Amino acid sequence: MATLLLATRNDGKVRELREIFTHTGYALETLASHPEAGDVPETGSTFGENAELKAVSAARATAMWALGEDSGLEVDALRGAPGVRSARFAGPYGDTEANNAKLLVELEGVESRSARFVCAMALASPDGEVVATSRGTCEGVILEEPQGKGGFGYDPLFKPEGKRVTMAELPSEQKSALSHRGRAARAILPLLAAHLS
Repeated sequence: MATLLLATRNDGKVRELREIFTHTGYALETLASHPEAGDVPETGSTFGENAELKAVSAARATAMWALGEDSGLEVDALRGAPGVRSARFAGPYGDTEANNAKLLVELEGVESRSARFVCAMALASPDGEVVATSRGTCEGVILEEPQGKGGFGYDPLFKPEGKRVTMAELPSEQKSALSHRGRAARAILPLLAAHLS
């Protein structure tokens, strides 16, 4: 069984990726069990650049196949913000409540609230070479108040196109089927199989 290192410590992302990769047969590990990998500054200007930075850093530190992922929210009325700064939109990393509150303030009085979730993935070989990349998006709109208790991040404010509920209200299987992360993961799966077989 091939081992794949998920280059993240984000519990929400780990949970979703484990569900997506359930039937792939890979043994999944995360950075939580690899302190030698350290933290990678997300200095890229795009989700793709940050995904590659994470994958390369984790692979080189552990000599394992590593899957880097970077994702976030792009709001058209905010010219693509929060973008690559989605997790730090309101300041400290991962303060979901503050990030959501700031987003609502920024969009106060705005009628056109179109947005999309974006996810980029990169696979790096044990020597740190990026051998595959993928990208997934999910179009939708930002609501005026949060709905639902599931998911994480901006999920309670994001209603996917064609749905009557938010990402936070969707069962995990339905969310994976249409989410940016699910789409990016399914796009990279054949490439993983080509390298990790």
